[in-house]
Amino acid sequence: MPTNSGLLRQPRAVWATAGASVVAFMGIGLVDPILPSIAQGLDATPSRVSLLFTSYFLITAFAMLVTGFVSSRIGGRRTLLLGLAFVVVFAGLAGTSDSVAELVGFRAGWGLGNALFVSTALAVIVGAAAGGSATAILLYESALGLGMACGPLLGAVLGDASWRYPFFGTAFLMAVGFLCVTAFLKEQPKPARRISLLDPVKALGHGGLASAAASAFFYNYTFFTVLAFTPFVLDMTPYRSGAVFFAWGVLLAVFSVLVAPRLQERFGSLRVLGGSLVLLAADVLALGYGDHTAAIVCTVLSGAFIGVNNTVYTELALGVSDAPRPVASAGYNFVRWFAAAAAPYFAPKIEEWTDPRVPFVVAAVTAVLGAAVVVVRRKALTHEVEELTLRHSTEDSVTVFAN
Repeated sequence: MPTNSGLLRQPRAVWATAGASVVAFMGIGLVDPILPSIAQGLDATPSRVSLLFTSYFLITAFAMLVTGFVSSRIGGRRTLLLGLAFVVVFAGLAGTSDSVAELVGFRAGWGLGNALFVSTALAVIVGAAAGGSATAILLYESALGLGMACGPLLGAVLGDASWRYPFFGTAFLMAVGFLCVTAFLKEQPKPARRISLLDPVKALGHGGLASAAASAFFYNYTFFTVLAFTPFVLDMTPYRSGAVFFAWGVLLAVFSVLVAPRLQERFGSLRVLGGSLVLLAADVLALGYGDHTAAIVCTVLSGAFIGVNNTVYTELALGVSDAPRPVASAGYNFVRWFAAAAAPYFAPKIEEWTDPRVPFVVAAVTAVLGAAVVVVRRKALTHEVEELTLRHSTEDSVTVFAN
């Protein structure tokens, strides 16, 4: 594991890319505390407002097939800048929306830009970081955790004045990131072989990668039920909701960067992942069936399990397949982000058809299904997990969209 001193001694290009990554990940949870405000401001139902997540992640899923194709032809730096430019434009336009339909459409364009940026960021960090792949992954996970923690907080602070301001704020911050990447990041070497649009799909023919993707699909449904549906259940002001999800994000960051690696070292990746998924299932059940205070506590606590899961799934995506890492990662992310698109839409729909507890029952079931895939397919995953450390030290080209 890299030392803190080694982790901090990085070129300006790495810090510029990591800083922009923080803002990119902030965009995922930015709308959490203002979802009820958006519903009120645009006179929309929760299920319609939740399409902000669905359109974002549906585009992200399909974009996974495109990002490697694009970056292998125009280079990592230009792909990053293209993604940042998309986010600046569409986040700004989202703030001008007069209807949910407009907001959903602009959020989809934002998702495309975010996919182009984030899916390329780790590869760029690996290419520029001092300390090798392990240090780069730790930096990337740190950016993810910090972004997921700060996104709801920024959304709450700006959204308390108007639900439009968080979108304008994101556009401004990503414009700053664009300037930093332009100034400090030199063009990275292009891959020796160009990636085709079908390569990620073909990579899923590998049993280990397909198993990791299937398990992550079920897990992501649970993850984004918590992220996208819980704000409506909590029914709090933007400030209070932002504080809850800030605490959630802090736990996510701490457990993904500090706790998960130690648990993996002691118990093994697959045991940690399976156990964490089962605990997450129990947590979301308690969230759905408890009182308001229990719902707040369980929402915050879920960040710990999500942080552990994110780290283990990221490592599986990076090392489970013998395909080139950018290709394997694109295939894996193509599968799992469909669940992130489905959960925000179906959770409020299920509530409309039944009651507010049932969406969390479904989320608990999907978490258990994710753990079941890990148990049933452990033989397909075990060998690759054991080889993970060696692969990290020998492969430098990495592309993954973090959890």
